[in-house]
Amino acid sequence: MASKFIKTFVPALTLALLSTSGAAANLEALSPAQEVKVAYVPIMKFATMYVAAQRGLFQKYGLKVELQRVKSGTEAISFLTNGSIDVGAIAMVTSLWSAWNRGLDIRIIAPGALEPMSNSPTKLLVRKQLAEAGTVKTVADLKGRRVAVAGGPGSGGEYLISKALERGATTIRDVQIMNVANPDMPMAFDNGSVDAAIAGSPYADQIINAGKAVVLASDLTPGLMTVAFVGSNKLIKTRPEVAERFVLALAEAARMMQGEQYLAKENIDAYLTYTNSTEAAIRKGSPVIYDANMVIPVKGLMDIERVHRENGRTEYTKPLDLTKVVDEQFTKAAMKRLSN
Repeated sequence: MASKFIKTFVPALTLALLSTSGAAANLEALSPAQEVKVAYVPIMKFATMYVAAQRGLFQKYGLKVELQRVKSGTEAISFLTNGSIDVGAIAMVTSLWSAWNRGLDIRIIAPGALEPMSNSPTKLLVRKQLAEAGTVKTVADLKGRRVAVAGGPGSGGEYLISKALERGATTIRDVQIMNVANPDMPMAFDNGSVDAAIAGSPYADQIINAGKAVVLASDLTPGLMTVAFVGSNKLIKTRPEVAERFVLALAEAARMMQGEQYLAKENIDAYLTYTNSTEAAIRKGSPVIYDANMVIPVKGLMDIERVHRENGRTEYTKPLDLTKVVDEQFTKAAMKRLSN
């Protein structure tokens, strides 16, 4: 059963904060303001949304956005399916691919963060005790061991561990996959209940800095998008003007987070409001990458679909038509407006 939402309402900040965005999209605010309900997993890969919320970008376009924290993307998908939310900020989990194959009419409308080409903040960690004892030296040594991923079988975390295991000529069938929520990863290493884990920013840095784990593998999927903003059929088909403004606000936020601005005080305040991180962890951790051009990387999505399908996690066996998955009209509209 899905857990109850932890609700966070977007503060009504002054539009003076927007002067640093470097963009002035010529789209009027909706009046009256339109409500948008979003379910999200509290990780840094959705930080464009946090900045858009905290710095008044949604408000700028006449949106009243309600952010509802959930434990995993699987929960958000159930809310998208029953129509109780408009957008899910979620990982590309197996249930999504199977739902698309069955004809569920929801679409990726904007990218989440991208894995950097190098020095990725998402890492495969192993307990320091195992590494120092020489018990686990390579990915292949994880055979039979407990490996934590957020969301469990068929999740975005499982995709990442699958890519890591490929390096050791092993598969998910060779390890014990454990479903551990991202915020619970540090505790799992503290109490020794897991041997390894896929952990992203800021949790990987917290675990490493606490001396509980070391990096076994990194840069698992360079340039890949493993999370995305998924819009409901109702939002896309009956409220496209709302969807357009939502994506436009994300695009402006992405442009406010490039380079040194990633650690601007206003942005850090946003990160801390919507995740369980600390300022020290964010400043010391590897920056998460947000594409200022908001390109949805379709080829990367095809690889995610392939891995889950080959892992036997989908309800089908033939490659899925990606036109059932992606709707690029809103990102393209946002880029056109921001280029004017």
